[in-house]
Amino acid sequence: MSNAFSDTDKLCRQIVGDVSKGIFKPVYLLMGTEPYYTDVVCKAIADNALTESERDFNQVVLYGPDTDAGTVITAARQFPMMSERLLVVLKEAQAMRSIEQLSIYCSGPLDSTVLIICMHGSSADKRKALYKSVMKSGIVVESNVLRDYEMSRWITEYYGRKGLSIDNEAAALLGEFAGTDLTRISVETDKMLKNLPEGTKTVTVSDIEKNVGISREFSIFELTKELSYGNAGKALKIAAYIGKTPKFAMPMAVSAMFTHFYRILKYDALLSKNRYPDSQVKARILGVNPYFFREYDAASANYPLGKCMKVISLLDEYDYKGKGGDSGYSSPDMLLMELVTKILNV
Repeated sequence: MSNAFSDTDKLCRQIVGDVSKGIFKPVYLLMGTEPYYTDVVCKAIADNALTESERDFNQVVLYGPDTDAGTVITAARQFPMMSERLLVVLKEAQAMRSIEQLSIYCSGPLDSTVLIICMHGSSADKRKALYKSVMKSGIVVESNVLRDYEMSRWITEYYGRKGLSIDNEAAALLGEFAGTDLTRISVETDKMLKNLPEGTKTVTVSDIEKNVGISREFSIFELTKELSYGNAGKALKIAAYIGKTPKFAMPMAVSAMFTHFYRILKYDALLSKNRYPDSQVKARILGVNPYFFREYDAASANYPLGKCMKVISLLDEYDYKGKGGDSGYSSPDMLLMELVTKILNV
């Protein structure tokens, strides 16, 4: 996992810990393309800043599309009533035209006010006054989307903080199901934990299948695995099943397969220079858990550089077709079967 994301995780846990002890900064700027951490921080601050009885007179929630900087600043400069602090939450701040004018307040905020500025799917310009003023007077949390290959590690660490371990294949399956949506992983995990037997220490593939509602046997994860090993019968069986599922989308399937074969391509290139790379080099190139090294060794043997390039060309072609380009009368499930058949025969 990237250092930036590890730092974000550490910062957010620190903030949650601080506010639970009653330690607050006057301004929080929560921004970035991944909302999980910013949502967690915003909720923790709101839950701890005021008691239930204090909220009626001391909590103000504003929305960027419907307000302006003057209104936010006026609200933030009020004093609390029968409470230690006033809480002002600005949601969808990225949609407020005059957002940079908030720097006027953030450069000298009141100690009795906690102002939370939430930017959804966007970030403040770090060269401008708002970002710089919050950096001096408060805390900036920037949370951006993880890369696909970082998800298994994030899931493993997330479960570890809950006192659980999770099998590598279980983490990979959950990652495939949720993509890079950390909130979805959190929600599904919370639901699953309620159903696991008391005393469970390790989450398995079976636990994910039973409680999250996905099947390892019939998943893109398993399809790419069978393609790696060249198991035509199993690959075609899985493709036939996946293509008929109600939520199947050809572009998403092609995207997952492209990620897989692009890793194989990079591994092929590495092996052309160094036939026996060490584990650290392999991990850096592949961006996967060492548990999966054996699969990529097999994939590299079945799809050497030339064949792998042909597969990627096929994926590009079927990405275009899956988005409605030159696909004729072929349905999405037919396109997937065509693609898998051609990959197996490169």
